[in-house]
Amino acid sequence: MLLGGCGENGMNPSTENPTAGSAPGDSAATIPADSMVPTDSTIIPTDSTLIDSSGVTTLAGSVPPGIVFGVYNMDVEQMTSVLNGTMQGGGLTPDNILSRLAEARAKGARMVVKMCMGDDKYVKNPDGTFSFTKWKALVDRFRSVNLTPYITDGTLLGHFLIDEPHRAAKWGKPIPQATVEAMAQYSKQIWPGLTTFVRVVPSWLAAAPVTYTYLDAGWLQYAWGKGDVATMVASEVAIAKSKHLGLMVGLNVLQGGNGSSGIRGTTSGNWAMSASEVRSYGTTLLNQSYACGFYNWSYTLSGPTYFARSDVKTVMAELSTKAKAHVKTSCKQ
Repeated sequence: MLLGGCGENGMNPSTENPTAGSAPGDSAATIPADSMVPTDSTIIPTDSTLIDSSGVTTLAGSVPPGIVFGVYNMDVEQMTSVLNGTMQGGGLTPDNILSRLAEARAKGARMVVKMCMGDDKYVKNPDGTFSFTKWKALVDRFRSVNLTPYITDGTLLGHFLIDEPHRAAKWGKPIPQATVEAMAQYSKQIWPGLTTFVRVVPSWLAAAPVTYTYLDAGWLQYAWGKGDVATMVASEVAIAKSKHLGLMVGLNVLQGGNGSSGIRGTTSGNWAMSASEVRSYGTTLLNQSYACGFYNWSYTLSGPTYFARSDVKTVMAELSTKAKAHVKTSCKQ
């Protein structure tokens, strides 16, 4: 997440509007310095209660019903019956991926994985633009790992290909939609049954004349500054359907609030969501039967403190229950 770029490693999701990309291939442009350095991470108030892990034993033995309700960058041992999914990238290696998946399976949890070492810098050219060549080399490290049992039983939910390909501020210029599809094709050549995700809205994916044969799903991570949540998710669902893409949804709980919480975000000028915001936005997203999963950003940075708040724990439990009651929607459409 959290792991930036291909992960999020301390990087914050953007509210920048997606724009169309150019032709595929490694790009060559100068990338602006990334200013999103975490600040004020100790300001979030908390109660003294840790995240309830009493549900762990109830997770064992089966993947939970409905759709996953998880959080970026949570260690497997920290997952509970409420937060039953994680997305991991930084620190993930061919030597430890199977043990992490085995832990998740034992809890009935689900994982999305990123195979490019988490931080954007590992998949950039010297000028700061995206390197497809470097990305493929990092993914190739996992070729000899037998992921099939975990793909088959649903423990391994998918392959997170890249983060925010539309952002010129991240990549120097947008990673073209055709390159994203080529990345998905490369993944499918190795693991044909593994769902492929990219964290960008379907409307950006649809802005180029690309037929998505190998990319399975886009991603809507909502923040208050993006406009009305009901309008936005309805539009993105319609576009996803038109492009035969699934749709992962979620909330930027640490950075995407409207200020009513009084809880400082992880970067200056931003606010974490209040419990009432999380309830309202999250319920609207989960009311969409087309959503195939729900992930919150993020457990790293000040996330552990935020998720330990009693009001946040209460609303997360409510939304997790809704996710379990959600129709079991496939991210492959």
